[in-house]
Amino acid sequence: MLLLGTWQVLVKGALVGRDEELGAAVRRAAPPRMPAEALADLGNPEVALPLLAAAMVLSLLRSRGRRWWPVVCYGAAVALMVPLVLGLKMWTDRAGPSGGGGFYPSGHAATTAAVCGGALLVLSGGLSPAARRAAGTLVVALVVGNGLGLVWRGYHWPLDVLAGWCLSVLLLCGAFVAAHRPGLGARLPRSGGP
Repeated sequence: MLLLGTWQVLVKGALVGRDEELGAAVRRAAPPRMPAEALADLGNPEVALPLLAAAMVLSLLRSRGRRWWPVVCYGAAVALMVPLVLGLKMWTDRAGPSGGGGFYPSGHAATTAAVCGGALLVLSGGLSPAARRAAGTLVVALVVGNGLGLVWRGYHWPLDVLAGWCLSVLLLCGAFVAAHRPGLGARLPRSGGP
């Protein structure tokens, strides 16, 4: 989907016109400004990054520092997201609903998905299956709510949001594979023994 969307944005294809029609329809159905703005703000770095930092610290404390490798992997995924989003924005230079350029993909949507997903993944090892399902449902609700808020407020087109989500999923999948790869990030040896 990320490749298709990027290609369509670059060539100003038919999908772009449909996306803008959908965005206008979603904006017309927007709730009051305050809740839509609050949802859009979930992707602000000053809101999202402390959440990931807290999840990482909690994971390290719960494991007494032995599960440091997943923390590194998910932190790296979020850090890599920034230059990738900025590079795509410069390359595609898509106009946003209010004009200007550099709206594809949505950095706010990518940040929300990567941070909430990364926080869930870094903490999920210590959760019961029921707690994991509840946390996963909350993550999906926050990510979808953020995407809707961005479109409702006219900050992005739906395709911008979808591309941000796709990029985040790719990065989180890579981080998950790296975090669970045998031989990488083995537990730190305990003191007093070989």
